[in-house]
Order: sequence, then structure tokens, then C-alpha cells
Amino acid sequence: MNHVVKEILNTVIYLAVALLLTFLIVTFVGQRTRVDGQSMEPTLFHEDNLIVDKLTYRFHDPERFDIIVFPIRWQAHTYYIKRIIGLPGETVQIDEDGKIYIDGELLEEDYGKEQIQDPGRALAPVTLGEDEYFVLGDNRNHSSDSRTVEVGSIKRADIIGRAWVRIYPFDRAGVLKHD
Repeated sequence: MNHVVKEILNTVIYLAVALLLTFLIVTFVGQRTRVDGQSMEPTLFHEDNLIVDKLTYRFHDPERFDIIVFPIRWQAHTYYIKRIIGLPGETVQIDEDGKIYIDGELLEEDYGKEQIQDPGRALAPVTLGEDEYFVLGDNRNHSSDSRTVEVGSIKRADIIGRAWVRIYPFDRAGVLKHD
């Protein structure tokens, strides 16, 4: 009888440690997420499966062109995946030709799938607070992002993490480009 109790206790301890480690990894290190929609094409596609790095931003701030994950304010347990364009304290403006300006200087980037047709609220200069980021989807004309009032500027505290690795589909698996 003593041997059976010892085996049961060992199994319970093993399962408890496994559950604790899983909880800690998902909470503080990384988690799997799935892309829903076309707003990040051609970088990410509908139903791509990703690992989100939740650890990096504990050691340094998000950088321009990072692909981040953050919650949708009005829908629980639903997240957006977008690319950082504007950093805290900067002023972002998108002109009628779809050109992006940071603090009055043209932003050199080639992530956009096509020319921006609707600058939204960024037609007028948008000055970011000390903890705010301006994000865009790579599929600029099919993305709800910081150009809309509904999404707006993203607070640092709302960023879940950085999209790090595509794990599925297997033929496109690999580390994502952020620079």
C-alpha cells in the first residue's frame, strides 16, 4: 500500500510541476496565436500559426517595424497583429498620396502591400504620448489600425508581445522579419 501511495504522490507532483511550468511559459515567455484575416499580407496570411515572444519587451522597448500583438479593446480574448510605425513621442502623418512621415521626414519602408488610400486620422499629424505606438497592417488598404479611432494609438502596457516565429504552414515556417 505504501508503494502505491508513493507512486500516486509522485505522479501528482509531476503533473503539478508540468502544469506550473506550462502556465509560466504561456504567461511570461511565449504563446501560440493564429492569424485571422488579411491585414498583414504579404508578411502574414490568414490561418498562419505564430509563436508570440512575450519575454523580449521585458528587457527593451518595442522598436520600429516590430510586428506586435495587442488586444482589441472592445472584444475579449481577441487580438490584433500589426507593425509598429511610430514610436513614443513622435509625430506621425500620412499625406493624401499615402506617404508616411515621422516628425516631418519621409519614412523609408517597403512593408506596405500597396499605397495607402485612406490616411484616416493620420491625415492630420498624430503626436504619440510617451507610452504610445502607431501601428499599421502591411495590407494597408485592408487593415483596421492606428489610422482608425477604434484602434488608435497603442499603449505600451497593452502590447502582449512580438510575433516571433511562424510555425505553420510548414512551407513558410521560420523567424519573422522585423527590421
